[in-house]
Amino acid sequence: MSLSFPLYLNPSFCSSSIRKSGEGGSSSSRAGSMKEASAVSYKKFIDFALEETKVHTHLAPSPLQKKFNSLTSMDGRTELQMLSFEAPKVRLLRCLSIEGNDGMEVLDFAVFPKPEFDLPIFCANFFTAASTNIVVLDLNPLHAVTDRDDYKEKYYRHLIPLGLKYAELLPWGGKITSESLRFFSPIVVWTKFSSSQNYYDVLFSAFKDYYKAWLELMEQATEEIDTSEIVSNREAQHRYLMWRAEKDPGHRLLRRLVGEALAEEILRSFLFNGVQELGSKTFLDYFPEYRSDNGTINEKRSMIGKSFENRPWDTEGNFLGNSLRW
Repeated sequence: MSLSFPLYLNPSFCSSSIRKSGEGGSSSSRAGSMKEASAVSYKKFIDFALEETKVHTHLAPSPLQKKFNSLTSMDGRTELQMLSFEAPKVRLLRCLSIEGNDGMEVLDFAVFPKPEFDLPIFCANFFTAASTNIVVLDLNPLHAVTDRDDYKEKYYRHLIPLGLKYAELLPWGGKITSESLRFFSPIVVWTKFSSSQNYYDVLFSAFKDYYKAWLELMEQATEEIDTSEIVSNREAQHRYLMWRAEKDPGHRLLRRLVGEALAEEILRSFLFNGVQELGSKTFLDYFPEYRSDNGTINEKRSMIGKSFENRPWDTEGNFLGNSLRW
């Protein structure tokens, strides 16, 4: 599905660092421009999100911040930075960022609402290495939009034009499994692109627009008082977290950087905090189709075996694979 990749860095890859070359330009100046374009930083994304959030609500440090803040990889070549906050309607706003000295930059930024609110989960997962960029940006639905038309109408119908705008600028990134797709919305940005200043500018614009849209939804959200609805929201978020904690493809990167034990702690206690706190169901309780003959979790990414090469929503946000269900 999305990538559990992260980052934190200096953002200046424009202005004085990029100089206008002479007419035609030399091969060395073109090479320099390529190097500067690849030296992307997502720090300005984080800075924008935190400042914008403070305009809309009161942010307070999360209790997680004391334990999860910064790390250096086992080989001493990669820095990991972690930030976490909470707010009146937000159970956890957290960010994991990775900066490697080989040019790797990763951002994993997410906002999880409190169970008293059925808000979508804001999700931004960006991975940059050399000339390759992999991006997932979405307001992940708390309740499946393929099954819940009321939820789609409530949160996504008015955002379809925003999704179409960036679907044109950041084309669909290729095959994605039907299991993963269940956690995406009709406005998801799933894309891959070669490093360029233009693409980074478009991505920053998309990030800002999507985050501001989420903050507006948060401001408008009213607290649920129906106990059954709160229970439903809590279980839906727990299900989402269990899926991410088990099947997110970025886990391999964390394990390589900090080792199996520490990676598991970061995944379950920080990145996907709530797997232990929000419910007692196991991964196989939610996804029994992944049970192996010996009772363990099948490591396959997809059990259905179906994937989508092209964007599976039409221009009105209608899912084109409605034969697939939870």
